[in-house]
Amino acid sequence: MNAHMLNLLVMVIFVVTFDVQALSPHYYDHTCPQADHIVTNAVKKAMSNDKTVPAALLRMHFHDCFVRGCDGSVLLDSKGKNKAEKDGPPNISLHAFYVIDNAKKALEEQCPGIVSCADILSLAARDAVALSGGPTWAVPKGRKDGRISKAIETRQLPAPTFNISQLRQNFGQRGLSMHDLVVLSGGHTLGFAHCSSFQNRLHNFNTQKEIDPTLNPSFAASLEGVCPAHNKVKNAGSTLDGTVTSFDNIYYKMLIQGKSLFSSDEALLAVPSTKKLVAKYASSNEEFKRAFVKSMIKMSSISGSGNEVRLNCRRVR
Repeated sequence: MNAHMLNLLVMVIFVVTFDVQALSPHYYDHTCPQADHIVTNAVKKAMSNDKTVPAALLRMHFHDCFVRGCDGSVLLDSKGKNKAEKDGPPNISLHAFYVIDNAKKALEEQCPGIVSCADILSLAARDAVALSGGPTWAVPKGRKDGRISKAIETRQLPAPTFNISQLRQNFGQRGLSMHDLVVLSGGHTLGFAHCSSFQNRLHNFNTQKEIDPTLNPSFAASLEGVCPAHNKVKNAGSTLDGTVTSFDNIYYKMLIQGKSLFSSDEALLAVPSTKKLVAKYASSNEEFKRAFVKSMIKMSSISGSGNEVRLNCRRVR
C-alpha cells in the first residue's frame, strides 16, 4: 500500500470514529444545559391532551433513523415538486409533529441555533417511553439536521408484511442485529395500527388458507369484526397490545399467544434464536426494559448526512 492510499485510509477511519464519538450525553452541557428539560416539558404537555403522542413520537424517531440516518429529515415538509418523507405511504399516519415544533420554539428562545431537530426528536422519543412507564436513559446528542427528504425513500422502511429474512437484511443494513430487531419490535407495546397494515393476515392469506393459521382464532375473529374484507372505515384498526398507553412487555406475551397484528411480528417466532428472545422478554419486563435502552441508543446513533442546525424543523434555511 503506497503512502497516499495509507493516508486516505487513516482519514476514513478517523472520520468514521469521530462521527461515532461526536454523540455525547453532555453535548449541550455548556451551550444549552436545559435542553432535556425543555423537550420533556413539551412532551408532557402534549401527552396531557392526547394519549397517542408517545406512540407517535417513538414511531416518528424510528422512521427518521431508518431513512438517511437520524437526521430529522422526517420532519421536513414537502415543498414545490419535492414530496418529503412525511408524505410517503408508510408515513401518512405519522402525527404529533407539533410536539417537536413546540419544543424547538422553546429551545430557540433559550438557546438560539444550538439544538438540532434530530436531537429534539431523539429526546422526545426517550421521553415518550419514560413518561409511559418505560425506562429512561441519557440520550447521546450532537446529531445534525439533514436538508434532503424524499417520499420515495420511505420504501426503505421495514414493512409490516416482512418475513424474518427481509427483517434481518433491513436491520442488518443499518448495523442492527437480530437481537436489536426483537427488542425494538417491543416498541409496538405503544400504539395503534390501521387495518391496511394487517389485513393480509385476515383475508386471502394464501391459496390454502383465508386467515393466517398462526393467529389465535378468537383474536382473528375480533379483528375481522373491525376490519372486514371490504372495509370502508378510514381509521378502523386495532391497538398493538392490550395496554396501549403503558410501556411494558405485554407485546411479547400476546405474540406468544398468537395475538400479534403484523406478519413482521409473527416472523419473530419463525427461527429459534429470535423465538428464544421473545420468550425471554415475555417472562421479564425488567430484562426487556434494560435491553430496550441499549438497542434504542444504538438505533438512535445511526449516522445521518446532516450538517446543520435548522431554525425551523419543517424547512431548511
